[in-house]
Amino acid sequence: MAKIGVAAIKYMVRAKISTTGVVERPDVIGAVFGQTEGLLGEDLDLRELQKNGRIGRIEVELETKDGKTEGKIEIPTSLSKEDTALIAAGLETIERIGPSNSTISVEAIEDVRSSKRDYVVDRAQALLEKLGAGVPESQELSSRVRTAIKTGEIKDYGPDKLSGGPDVENASEIILVEGRADVLNLLKGGIGNCLSTGGTKVPESLKDLCKGKKVSVFLDGDRGGILILKALTNLIDIVNVAVAPNGTEVEEITQKEILKALRSQVPLDVFLGKGRSPRREAPKGRDLRRGDRRRDRRRDDRPRPQIEITPEMEALNKLVTEDFRGSGDAFLLKKTGSKFKKAGSIPKGDLKEVIKNLSEDQYQGILVDGPLEQTMVTEASDRGINFIIGSIKPRFLKKRPGVLAMDYTFLRHIIEKNKERSGSPKSSETPKAKAERKTLKPKPVAKDKKAEKKPVVKKSAVKKEKGVKKSASKSKSKTA
Repeated sequence: MAKIGVAAIKYMVRAKISTTGVVERPDVIGAVFGQTEGLLGEDLDLRELQKNGRIGRIEVELETKDGKTEGKIEIPTSLSKEDTALIAAGLETIERIGPSNSTISVEAIEDVRSSKRDYVVDRAQALLEKLGAGVPESQELSSRVRTAIKTGEIKDYGPDKLSGGPDVENASEIILVEGRADVLNLLKGGIGNCLSTGGTKVPESLKDLCKGKKVSVFLDGDRGGILILKALTNLIDIVNVAVAPNGTEVEEITQKEILKALRSQVPLDVFLGKGRSPRREAPKGRDLRRGDRRRDRRRDDRPRPQIEITPEMEALNKLVTEDFRGSGDAFLLKKTGSKFKKAGSIPKGDLKEVIKNLSEDQYQGILVDGPLEQTMVTEASDRGINFIIGSIKPRFLKKRPGVLAMDYTFLRHIIEKNKERSGSPKSSETPKAKAERKTLKPKPVAKDKKAEKKPVVKKSAVKKEKGVKKSASKSKSKTA
C-alpha cells in the first residue's frame, strides 16, 4: 500500500465516528474502502487513489465506553479541493460498520499548506535577525550608545527607595507611575524623569521628591489607576494626567503607545470632569441688566443641540439584542440601503487585526460587545467604515472624519428621546405670547344684582335727622 509523502499533502479530512456497538480499527477501515467503492467513480476510488499515492494512510482512533464506540478518522490527500470535498462527503454515506449501526460526520477539511506558510514566516524572521546581526561595526557601536542612553539605570530615591530614572533629581518635571516595571518600560522609550509611587499606598517621602517640580501622572488603563490617582491627589499637587490604553498597563504597552499617551495628557481638573471655560468680562457700556433677563428666561426655552437620527442608526439599534450583550463578540456589518447585515462573528480580541486586513469600503459598520479603542476607530476610518458601535465609549476617544462612534446604550437613549419628541407635537406659541397671556387680568365675575342693591333712604328722613342733631347741640351749649 503506497504512502503519501508529507511534502505532497494538501488537505486533511477530519471526521468523527460513533457506533451503537463495539467495533475495531480494521472494521472501520474496511467499511471506508468497501462502502465507498464505486460510489464516486473509478477516478475517485479510494483503493486506486492510495495505490497511486494521491491519498495517504487512513488514521483511525477509537474509544469504547458503555458498549459504544466513538473516535476520529483522518485522511490526508493531495487532490484538488473539489475532489477532497467529494471524498469527505462520501464518508458520511457509511451507515454500518461491522455488526453495528454507525454515523460519520466530517468536522473539517484543513489546508495543511498553512503550516508551511507559518514555517516560511518564522524562517524569514530568523534570517532577518541574522542579517541584522551582521551590520558593520560602526553601526553596531552607535546602536549600543543609543540603547545605553534610552534604557539608563534604575536608581532608588528617598528613604522608601522608590525606583526612578536617572533624570529625576535634575528634571523640572516628573512623571509618576505605579511600579518598577513601569519605570523600566519608560526608560526603554528614552524617558528618564519617571518615578514610581510604590503602589496604591503612597509614601510621605514622595512629597519631598516632587517638591518644586511639575508633576504628571501616567496611569494604568484600569480601575487600579484611578485608585492611585485618588491617593496621589491627597498628597501632591498634580498638573497633568496621562492614561494607558483601556484595559492595559504601563509596563506592557509599546513605546509608540507610551509616546501617544503622554502627548494626549490632560489637566487634572479636566480628567476629573471639573474643567470649566474661563469667565469672560463684559465689555464696557454693555447693559448688565441683561443677566437678569437671562435668569428670568426659562431653561426649556433655550435652544439645545439635537442629534439627527438617521435610518442607519435605527437599523444599528435593532442589531443590539439581549443575546448580543455580554457575548464578547464582534460583527462586521454590510450595508444594503439603510439596513445592515451581519457578516459573521469575530472574537473581540482579533477585531483590530481583522480591521487592518480589510480592503477599503469592504464593510460599512462594526458592532462590538466591548469598549471602543482609538486604534479601532482610526483603522475603521482608513477602511471606509462609517459606523462603529460598542458597549463603552471612552471619554478621550478622538473623532475621526466619516466615522460615527458611540456606545449602544447612548444610541438607544437618543432614539427613544427622538420618538418621544416626535410623538408629542410642540405648541407654536412663542415665549413672548405666553408671557402676555399670563399678564392678562381675568374678567370679573358678575355678582348677584339683588345682593348689590343698597338700602334706599328718603330725603325727608335725612332732613329730620339733621334737625334733631342741631337742636341737641344747642341744648348742650345752653346748659353749659
